[in-house]
Amino acid sequence: MSAPLFTRTDPALGEFSVRPVDPSTDAELLHGWVTHPKAVFWLMQECDLAAVEKEFLRIAADPFHAAFLGLHNGTPAFLMERYDPAHRELVGIHAAAPGDVGMHFLSAPTDTPVHGFTRAVITTVMEMLFADPATRRVVVEPDAGNTAVHALNKAVGFEIQRTVSLPSKDACLSTCTREQFLATRGDHR
Repeated sequence: MSAPLFTRTDPALGEFSVRPVDPSTDAELLHGWVTHPKAVFWLMQECDLAAVEKEFLRIAADPFHAAFLGLHNGTPAFLMERYDPAHRELVGIHAAAPGDVGMHFLSAPTDTPVHGFTRAVITTVMEMLFADPATRRVVVEPDAGNTAVHALNKAVGFEIQRTVSLPSKDACLSTCTREQFLATRGDHR
């Protein structure tokens, strides 16, 4: 297990930390998450364990894409991916500017949801991305039908720019600058 790359404490929910995904040891856990009915927008519903491990090995080898396992108080609780939109996902669709970073996140399925948990997850993800001074704007492309994530994105400062057609979905191309995010946190640095 690698050490956390980023840690933040949520005043209500405790410690959130993020470490790189280890495809060989994390594949079984991630398989259960990405094939769960709640993860329909992750587009891996039909994948077997080998396909999930292969996908995370591919991401680990990609210089423009990275996957991270998020922990809540030391227990695996979410998945995050960071990518370079100038080279992955949005090539030819979004005119990536210097400092643009693409992101995906998935909270683990649970039978005991905790109020405010997913908001704490996306806040952790955004704080990690903006901890890098080179990051100026986060770009996402959630499925146009994923209304729950649109609300979460808006809560942390994302604005929908337009609907775009991607190979696997129609998506709401959305962006959030550092200043937009900080404004949602009450921080106007």
